[in-house]
Order: sequence, then C-alpha cells, then structure tokens
Amino acid sequence: MSLHLEHLNPEQLSAVTLPDEHALILAGAGSGKTRVLTTRIAWLVKGGRVAPAGILAVTFTNKAAREMLTRIGAMMTVNPRGMWIGTFHGLCNRMLRAHAREAGLPSAFQILDSQDQLAAIKRLSKSMNVDEERFPPRELQYFINDRKEEGVRARDVPPADENTRRVTELYAAYDEQCQREGVVDFPELLLRSYELLARNEILREHYARRFRHILVDEFQDTNRLQYRWLKLFRSQDAQYFCVGDDDQSIYTFRGAHVGNMGDFEREFKVKHVIRLEQNYRSHGNILDAANALIANNRNRLGKNLWTSAGKGEPVRVFEGESDNDEARWIVEEVQSLARDGTRLSHIGVLYRSNAQSRVVEHALFSQGIPYRVYGGLRFFERAEIKHALAYLRLIAMPDDDNAFLRVANFPPRGIGARSIEQLQDAAKLAGASLMKVADGKAAAFKRLIEDLRSQTQGLPLKEVVEAVIAKSGLIEHYKNEREGADRIENLEELVNAAAAFTEEERVNESGETIDPLTAFLTHAALEAGEHQAGDGQEALQMMTVHSAKGLEFDVVFITGLEEGLFPHEQSVTEPEGLEEERRLAYVAITRARHRLYLSHAQTRMLHGQTRYNIPSRFLEEIPQELMKWLTPRFSRQKPFTPDFSRQTRTTLPRPARDVGGFRIGQNVMHPKFGPGVIIDAEGHGNDARVQVNFGNLGVKWLAVAVAKLQAA
Repeated sequence: MSLHLEHLNPEQLSAVTLPDEHALILAGAGSGKTRVLTTRIAWLVKGGRVAPAGILAVTFTNKAAREMLTRIGAMMTVNPRGMWIGTFHGLCNRMLRAHAREAGLPSAFQILDSQDQLAAIKRLSKSMNVDEERFPPRELQYFINDRKEEGVRARDVPPADENTRRVTELYAAYDEQCQREGVVDFPELLLRSYELLARNEILREHYARRFRHILVDEFQDTNRLQYRWLKLFRSQDAQYFCVGDDDQSIYTFRGAHVGNMGDFEREFKVKHVIRLEQNYRSHGNILDAANALIANNRNRLGKNLWTSAGKGEPVRVFEGESDNDEARWIVEEVQSLARDGTRLSHIGVLYRSNAQSRVVEHALFSQGIPYRVYGGLRFFERAEIKHALAYLRLIAMPDDDNAFLRVANFPPRGIGARSIEQLQDAAKLAGASLMKVADGKAAAFKRLIEDLRSQTQGLPLKEVVEAVIAKSGLIEHYKNEREGADRIENLEELVNAAAAFTEEERVNESGETIDPLTAFLTHAALEAGEHQAGDGQEALQMMTVHSAKGLEFDVVFITGLEEGLFPHEQSVTEPEGLEEERRLAYVAITRARHRLYLSHAQTRMLHGQTRYNIPSRFLEEIPQELMKWLTPRFSRQKPFTPDFSRQTRTTLPRPARDVGGFRIGQNVMHPKFGPGVIIDAEGHGNDARVQVNFGNLGVKWLAVAVAKLQAA
C-alpha cells in the first residue's frame, strides 16, 4: 500500500524521511502531526529500516493509540500489533505482565482505578485508626499519587514536619497493603516499571537493543518520571522522534513539564528541530491572532503558524454590560449562525471556569437551543450543586426522602449504610418520612436541617442559599479536595443564580405566585431535565478550554476574557502561571476553523456580588487590525491613560454634550474605579449612560442612575 508521500508538505516530508538520528518535531496546532507520526512509522517499517517489533510509540490517550494503529494498518500489509504502541500506563502494564516476577508482583496482579484506590485508602485509614478529619482519605490519595509521579517512594520523602511524617507512614503502609493484596494503582504502573528497568541491567539492555525507534506524541505533556522512563531505552542504536508543541502545554497542574522538550534537545544533541507551521484548520486572521498572542511568552522554542487558505473573516469582539448580556448575545449569534446553515454541533462555546457555564446554559435553555457539555456535566447536574439543592429541598419540604438520602451523610457525619437501613425500616413501619423518624446519629442531621429552616425563614432567596451552603459543611468539605476549588466556584455560582432569579419566574402556569425557594428549586429541576441533547442530536458544544484541546469547530466563542477570570486570578502574579494562561488562550483560539468570537463583560456576578471587570490583557495583545469590534469598546479609539488636567478637558476629540448631568470631557470620580474621564455619552433620563476611561483600569460604560459617579 502507498504511503502517499506526495501528499505531504515539505516540512512533513522532511520529518517523515529523516535519517536515523534523534529529532524534535515542533508540531503547531492543526499541522498534521498524527499524519507525520504514523507515516514515519510506516516509512521505517516498509523501507526495511526496522522490524515492527523494534517500534515503541507512546501517546497519552487510548483513543489516540487506537487511531495510530488504524492509520498505520491502512498503510502497511504488516500487522501493527507487533509494535509497542500505546499510552504510558498501557505499555508499562504490558511490561510488568511480561516480567511480573522480576517486578515483585503476582502474574495476575490487578489494577486499581481511582475509586478503587480511594476505597483501599479508606480501609487502611480505618484499620490504623486514622483521624479522617485530620488526614482526609482523598488528600492521602493525592499525596501518594503526587509522590509516585515524581518517582519518590515513602522512604525518600523528607520528614519536613510531624504531619508529613505521619502521611509518609500512611503512604508506606498503603504500599505494603497493595503489595500484600497483589494490586497496583495507575501511578504505580509507571513507577514500578521504571524501577524494574533502572535496577535490572539485563532487562534494560534487552529493551534498549529491541527498540530501535522510540516515537513520542504530545511530548509537551510528559512529566519528569515519564521522561526518565523514556531515557532508559537509550542506546547507541536507538533513535528518538519526539513530537510536541510547547505552545500547547497546559497541564502543569497534572505534573506536565514543558521543559522536557528543551532538555531533550540538549541532552540528546538533537541536530534537527523541524517546525510544522503550515496549518490546515484555521483561516489566516485566526492564526495571526494566535501567533501575536503567544509571542508574548518567553523561552519558546519558536514557530509561526500560517495557512494557504486566505485571511478569512476578522476576529469578532463583543463587550457586554453584564454576564447575562454576554450570554444573550451568544444565543442571538448562535441563532443567526443556525439560520445561515451552520450546524449547532460545529459551534463551540469555551470558558475558563466551569462555573461560567450556568449563565450561558440558562440563556440557551430559555431559547430552547439544545446543547451538550463536553467532558463534564451541565451546571445543575454537577454533584456539588445537587448536594446543595438537596439541603434546600429539605428546608422547603423536610419529608423529601430522596434529598435526605443524598445528604444525610454528606459531608460525612458517621451515618453509615446500617444506620440508613434502620431508619428506612422505622419509616416504613411508622408510615412516615425518614426525617420524622431520624434518631441516633441522624438526630444531629435532623437538628441541622431544623436550625437552617428556622434561621432562613423570611430571608431573601440569595441569603437562604448562601446560609445553607455555608452551614451545611459543603464548603469546608470541598476545601480538602484537590479539585475542590472548581466545586466551590460552582457553589458560589449557585448563589449568583439565586441572586439573579427574577420575580417573573415565581409565577406558575396558573398565574399564582409561589414562594421564592420552591420556585427556584422548580427552575433548577427543569433546567437539569430539559433540552438534554440525545445521542446523535444536533447540539451546541460547551466546554472548558482544557477540555477543548484536540478538538476543532467551524465557529468558536471564547467567553469571559477578563482580568482575574482569563487569565485566572490565581495565575496573574506568577510569570509561569500567566504564560500557561496565555497558552490556554492560544489553544482556545486555534480551535476555530472559520469564525472566532471573543467576548467579555463589564460586570459579572461572582460570589453573589456584582464585580466590575477589566478586559483581559490578552485582548490588548492581539493586533487591533485583526479585530472587528461589535461594541464601541476599542472600535473607535485605543485605550489611553487620561491626564486629569484642564488641557485634557479641552482637547478630547468629542463635542460637548450633557447627559444625566455629566458632559463629555468631564473629569469624574467613581467609588470603585477611582478617577476617570467621560469620553462618550448616550441616552437620557433613567436610560442615560456614559463611557468613562479609567486609565489602567480600562474603558467602561456606566448607567448614570446607578453608577454613583461624582464630578472631580
């Protein structure tokens, strides 16, 4: 079968047909890296340069590994199954199965998934009388997995303090338990395989002789231990072919070390760094925006994406007055796109934080537009939201047994399965609800619900939700989880949802006004259950930017481009963190094929409060000539730092005009943003608003009636 080398561009062909030497392939977004990898393998084998058994190819997902095998199989008559192609964990499992005795494992060892591992840690904690309040099992799991992914055994952990010493003892005891039971967790697969090869010279040399060509996909996502594992196969004859994109390294929080790419280039004295820069996905303006943005990062290996497809449409930019305004605009644009023939499944709405999805989901729900949350759950289906709603349901209706069962022991309060069974038997016998018969350990839970009901009586809906979330223990519980920050953000977004819940939504179909909490719970149930996009149904795609990596859409909306949100507030104080945020934005931009929208809002509900936002610095880093502003923000003039002098007042390029007691060119003071200059104005009466330049804080439209502006 043909390899179709004539279909490769010059850089792809150069990479595929490299002589036997180490190579680093910098493969930009949409540049055909999978084609290069698979064609390279087929070219090596068909040309007789290596036997199939001499190929070791590593990628990060089982889906990618299957795709590689399928493509290689289509180009060759040789069965690719003889090659070692798979994920790091899959290949390490294969090696340990073949050498279980040497690795100190039973031949039929079992693998623990994440939930099984957590259950094993809980068993250990119980057997050792561990205080789970002080040492939560999930935190122990994170500690153990982090150490293993760093290649550090319990004996090698420095005893920094008493807590670390105790956690390290539990790590050692956990390893002993796993060894005794003949099981391994996922991080153990890689660490055990690494240790086996590192200490067993005969075995290491066997595999180093066998694997003549080692190919690595998504090299920017490797962690330090994975790179060390790969280097164990190094020999005089072995050739490494590493493909990656340092500009798309966005998984530092998972341990990825983008520095592996530069280390490889130096340590292996790589002669050829081939850049795949021709993009087959996006139009030129989109790529130019991505190139300009990422150029602000330091220490890049360097490349510049280009396309032969033409410049295409400008990047469209929208500034909403609020997050609800932003969401309404997205829905209107989606409806317009759909009328013009764009399929919903070809539209992606991306956001930095999961909590952002709620406002957009609500707008889509209100207009009956089906959508699917990719790689996650819809807002009202998320576990932490369902837990909070269960508490609220018990306040509204204490006899709700489903809600009782969901949260009676969440957060954990010692009400085990046996206690629940006894309560259910008692309830059945008495013909009553679980809450009515709650006693024993459940009595404290009953008092908690009664207290919450009493304390929230007559409070505004927002304050009810705030109080329940705070006093239920959910926030404290999630503070102890690694992914807890996202869950806490979602709980805070539930407070925002309550604050935004309107009086109109309290009217039922009969025209009767129902109490706010019942109305809100009804609203949540409807949004969770309606407009579920079925399998194969056309649906808008919604996801975080992290989930979008590897995907592409005809149309992409990148929302919430505001300082503190994107880039995230936890990243802006550290250069490394800010650079990863910029790489995230680069990944988001390069998902778009034909049309790209960027949006931000002047105000956004956060933590139940209205927050005034500064547009993201990323908007400043994209050349203005690539953009089409759909709102006046920067379409008429670039932002400037005002000079609050008499000269500024007289030289502004605007006619004098009074609006709501203010005039263009006037210096003003805002209680939150400080001093500014009015540069535009419109409307009259209660609808009057002014556009104020606050210097480094940016330009904002403010409603005169509520803005609390004063003449300076």
